[in-house]
Amino acid sequence: MNIRSLTRGDGVVIGAAALLFIASFLDFYSTTGGDLPSAWDTDAYRLVLPSVFLLGFIAAGLLVAGRFQPESRKVIGMPLAAWGTVLAVSAAWSALWALITCPSTLDLGAGAVIAFLATLALAGVAVFGAKVPALAGSLVPEARPAAPQPYGGQPQPGAGYGYPGAQQPYGSTPQPVPPYGGTPTPAPGPQDSGAGHQAAPTPAPAADFSPFWFAVPVARPLFAEDGSSAQIAELAPGTWYLAVEQRGGTALVAQTQDGRRGILNDTSGIQRG
Repeated sequence: MNIRSLTRGDGVVIGAAALLFIASFLDFYSTTGGDLPSAWDTDAYRLVLPSVFLLGFIAAGLLVAGRFQPESRKVIGMPLAAWGTVLAVSAAWSALWALITCPSTLDLGAGAVIAFLATLALAGVAVFGAKVPALAGSLVPEARPAAPQPYGGQPQPGAGYGYPGAQQPYGSTPQPVPPYGGTPTPAPGPQDSGAGHQAAPTPAPAADFSPFWFAVPVARPLFAEDGSSAQIAELAPGTWYLAVEQRGGTALVAQTQDGRRGILNDTSGIQRG
């Protein structure tokens, strides 16, 4: 479990659940002559507690818990976030009808009004949270990692692996960027044009690709670079990894912090550094 995988929408969900918990102890309905019990008195309010408050608590728990689970993990064919969305909308619908069906001899209490606002916030984030950039951002921003320097070298301003647009000295031959932790490949020169020298063929990366740091929203497998189905590592949320090459349309060749390289096939929702 990594708190850095939570979004601002998850923060709203947690705050709404806390507000809903407070509202459950306030007067759900009130009268001019005195106050009535809270929603925990099931003899007075029957289904208000399970249909509004308990559904809201469960929905909030599922929405937050789904952030720490793989997307492939499902319950009765649906992921946890989908179940949380269904329950959040149901709780908001029940809270709305609790306001509408308030007896004519009673007034709405603070518990009923706050419960409706809290469940409405839960349902709104569950349905639209991923589509609103302000809610989809990370709840706890992580400092971007510094670009690694070659072994024994001195830091140079504006240079380093993964820094797009690093400038070359005027008039010099651009040098290819070496893989992270690897050996630089010398630029081709006249000495390489001899008949006896044959360069080893290598896959051509995308022409407009530049290495960059990224983080995954949920745990995702990293497969062997040779294209086989063998899993060599699992990328964890909240950790920065280095994309060194693009394969095909969306797949990336990623490098872990311990130097292992593999192919990340699922790049949906990744956060670029």
